[in-house]
Amino acid sequence: QVQLVESGGGLVQAGGSLRLSCTASGRIGSMIAMGWYRQAPGEERELVALITSGGSADYADSVQDRFTISRDNTKNTVYLQMDSLKPEDTAVYYCNLRGRIWPMNPYTDWGQGTQVTVSS
Repeated sequence: QVQLVESGGGLVQAGGSLRLSCTASGRIGSMIAMGWYRQAPGEERELVALITSGGSADYADSVQDRFTISRDNTKNTVYLQMDSLKPEDTAVYYCNLRGRIWPMNPYTDWGQGTQVTVSS
């Protein structure tokens, strides 16, 4: 079983910055990718950014050039540096882990979520 512990959310003014962290522990196996999704009230959960085991990163168009995802493999931790925040970035941000414990099928786990609120 995998545990994902998130931190770093909070309240910030528009134009400000926050950094989210997510640390995975437990029976992870091989990590395929880690990333961040977000869900605003009344909206569906959407991908924000993810980074693969090989280091390739992918971003939503809405956060491209403002957010940066990175990871520390030694700590099983992924970070999301969020700069130039906008009120529309307000949401609950969820950490996501995709892994595999051979020979079982790949799995997906989610963190509990951390609130990010950007005031105008």
